[in-house]
Amino acid sequence: MTPTITAFETSPDRGKGLARDVRVRWALEELGLAYEVRTLSFAEMKQPEHLALHPFGQIPTYEQGDLGLFESGAILLHLAERHPGLLPDDANARIRAIAWMFAALNTVEPPIVERSMAWVLEREQSWYAQRMTMLDERVRRRLSQLSARLGDADWLDGDFSVGDLLMVSVLLRLQSSNIVDEYPNLADYVARATARPAYRRAFDAQLAVFLKAQAAEESTPAV
Repeated sequence: MTPTITAFETSPDRGKGLARDVRVRWALEELGLAYEVRTLSFAEMKQPEHLALHPFGQIPTYEQGDLGLFESGAILLHLAERHPGLLPDDANARIRAIAWMFAALNTVEPPIVERSMAWVLEREQSWYAQRMTMLDERVRRRLSQLSARLGDADWLDGDFSVGDLLMVSVLLRLQSSNIVDEYPNLADYVARATARPAYRRAFDAQLAVFLKAQAAEESTPAV
């Protein structure tokens, strides 16, 4: 049965590939799996039908048969465990790749998201510059640690895995800041991952949804 994922009808990232449905699209593309997409408006995300699937009223979600999942990390783990290609066969390497998934979501992403939200919600405040300096230091601390661990390797642990997919998805949230460029091996790491054909297909699919919604909005007569 073909799975269905949910995505923003009009993504707040304006088609830049930062919405979390792109992570799921990317994994599905890497695995060569067909999938369908159901787009939702912000209002529809708060309706009982969607809340029954995602209790926090967000995207993405994943449905296949009688299985319904929310949280991009859980969806990626489900896909990687059930289809060959995103997790190593060796048991130790497999759990290390899963550990990198947790590291991406629990260690690297939180300071990046906090920095992003400060820019969105707090940049008009008198103390914003001081706070941003502190947040940048937190982000750089994590990137320095990640850079040191990656070294001159192509991927975090052996071949490309779901751990790399999720880590790069997190690092992409910094693309407007140029902070990643301060670490040449991380910049190369991100470039290497986003050059993968599966990523390009996932990015283009999300961008197409945004452009379609934008075109529809522009063609709607003003009242």
